[in-house]
Amino acid sequence: MWQRIQTLYLAISAILITVMLCGNAISFPSEEGIQQITYLQLQKPWLGILLGVIAAMIALALVSFKVRILQMRLSTLSALVALGAQGWLAYLYFTAPEGVVFKWTAIFPFVIFISNLLAARGCYQDQLMVEAAYHIRDSRRRKRK
Repeated sequence: MWQRIQTLYLAISAILITVMLCGNAISFPSEEGIQQITYLQLQKPWLGILLGVIAAMIALALVSFKVRILQMRLSTLSALVALGAQGWLAYLYFTAPEGVVFKWTAIFPFVIFISNLLAARGCYQDQLMVEAAYHIRDSRRRKRK
């Protein structure tokens, strides 16, 4: 499982999404001092739900290493959802009032997008390798008969 490169890419994505779910998103000055807001608190719970869906898809892709097609599709789908989350964060960034500071974790969805696409590519290459080995084995069997 861990010797495949797509598993390492998915593990990187899982670590990044966990840091996003547990960490702070923005800070802004208030009367009590500087307040921290998490991603789960931004714009009601919708961004937190979206990040939770990404985390669930990445976790499912990590444990489905025996079914490469499912792993490839989950990686691709979670990459697209992560790109949507990055777009949402970009919208929040450009419409934020003055004084609001976004943390460096706001770029993690884009890194997750790239990592998941690389994982899907690794799954596809493994599937091609397995199919090629099957064709070689099948052609040898036909020659023997």
